Amino acid sequence: MLFGKKDSLIGIDIGSRTLKAVELLNTKTGYKLKNAGFLNIPAGLIEDGIIRDPVEISELIRQLIKIAHIKERNVAIAVGGTSVIIKKITLQNIPEDKLHETITFEAEQYIPFDINDVDLDYEVLGEDEENPNLIKVLIVAVKKDFVSDYVSVVQMAGLHPCVVDVDAFALQNIFEINYDSKEEKIALIDIGARKTSLSIMKNNSAVFMRDVTLGCLQIDEEIASAAGCTPEEAELIKNSGKSDKISEEQLKQIVSSVCIGWCLEIKRAFDFYYSSSPEDSVSKILISGGGANINEFSGLLASEVSVNVEIINPFINVEIADGVDSSYLQQIAPQLAICLGLSLRRVDDK
Repeated sequence: MLFGKKDSLIGIDIGSRTLKAVELLNTKTGYKLKNAGFLNIPAGLIEDGIIRDPVEISELIRQLIKIAHIKERNVAIAVGGTSVIIKKITLQNIPEDKLHETITFEAEQYIPFDINDVDLDYEVLGEDEENPNLIKVLIVAVKKDFVSDYVSVVQMAGLHPCVVDVDAFALQNIFEINYDSKEEKIALIDIGARKTSLSIMKNNSAVFMRDVTLGCLQIDEEIASAAGCTPEEAELIKNSGKSDKISEEQLKQIVSSVCIGWCLEIKRAFDFYYSSSPEDSVSKILISGGGANINEFSGLLASEVSVNVEIINPFINVEIADGVDSSYLQQIAPQLAICLGLSLRRVDDK
């Protein structure tokens, strides 16, 4: 899903409640973060990944680019959620000129949408380990109108969308440049406002991927219900940990209850993975997104799945340019992981 000319790209992560933008330079000495921006989105403008108010979102993107002092106009964006289907399939090893037609035909049985209504992309992962006459192929299908909505809103903001990626792949990109763990099985879990994505990495390749509809807005909604306040006020209460509308103990109970629900859902995903790969135990979990900032979540998750849990650091091998507030970046680092992964893309990438 590529558009435009060869060039470096700005990563823009359009979430349900936040916008993030990153400008990353690939220098002779490695990657350097030149600019970054973070902006909250009012409730209701994007719901379940669907852009409800494209005019307002495009204006917010304009503001974000201005706040971040970004001049570049070529960008990479990401999509995710239920409108994105990711599947690994196995096919006969056939000539490359026949591969596209075969994959399109085979993909229909895995995609719950009309094949004519999706953008379909694929990557050949290599020969099957047990049968060299077979090849493994990763297919990705996204509803065309879903992609079109995101491309249009970026264009309305005066930007040039060059790459449309999948958020889980962007997270894998930033993992690969910062962590050397080819001998381990690492789980990447990104907890956003409405969606959580889980990838299990083996030899720097995803062997299991799943999206579930849970996220930080569950906490806000529970707080809003208990305190009788707006979602925006609830988010402030969640972040500060204090309010005259709800007791500190009640707030802790709400956060714990929601986090326990997340842990149980993640454990179910792990159990499903282990049912087909019982020998491939996960040795570490890296969490990102807004959920990573909830202090007790990592401890609860580690206890539930019996795996060491860490908050991802997307800046291990990324230098911070002079003039960028590094202390603020560290605060929002888990939420910038996908955005940074997007900024690693180039228009001529497959």
